[in-house]
Amino acid sequence: MSKIFKDAKEALHDIVSGSTIMSGGFGLCGIPENSINQLEKMNIQNLTVISNNIGNSGRGLVKILVQDKIKKAYCSYVGGNPDLEKRIINKSIEIELVPQGTFSERIRAAGMGVRAFYTPTGYGTIVAEGKDVKVFDRPCILEEALHADFALIKAQKADEYGNLWFKETARNFSPLMAMAAKTTIVEAEEIVPLGAIPAEDVHLPGIFVQRVYLGKDYQNDIEFLITDEGENS
Repeated sequence: MSKIFKDAKEALHDIVSGSTIMSGGFGLCGIPENSINQLEKMNIQNLTVISNNIGNSGRGLVKILVQDKIKKAYCSYVGGNPDLEKRIINKSIEIELVPQGTFSERIRAAGMGVRAFYTPTGYGTIVAEGKDVKVFDRPCILEEALHADFALIKAQKADEYGNLWFKETARNFSPLMAMAAKTTIVEAEEIVPLGAIPAEDVHLPGIFVQRVYLGKDYQNDIEFLITDEGENS
């Protein structure tokens, strides 16, 4: 059964106020630009967002942040974003700052059916406040899995069954988020025929993907660096 949708509007039609959304990307690399642009147009609020960071420089999730659509965010980096800083200071957003390794493991745990786990990371810091502590070979704090209603991710290639291939480090958190959400919505730079992605090159099987649409007009400002005339790296 094909999982292809016409566009972002059709694919994101059932995201409503109060939804919990995971958004792939590291900085501005690998972010689901078209899906974020669609969220910007929608009449929704009180979202909980799980993302490494909340965009910056007017791009990425900062677009819905400045619309005050986000009530809470789990992230591992909040620097370089004056719009987020302003909202943290005036307490108009709730932020849970999570060490990056713990952040990815909490998402992975959700996808694997693990409810919580103990880790030494963050013990003795503000991260540990209010969390259960047990001593194994060292003190560890209890971290709960992070689930979401929707995962919004971007892939380089997708087929109609939702098998995905990501370009280099643009893969980042996206496969884990797809496993941890009830509904995974993928925007792909290319939609290819079945079999065009060799089985050994499938980075995320389609069983974790519910919807795919073709993205467009990507900026990708930081994904390519011109080091010499006519050469990309």
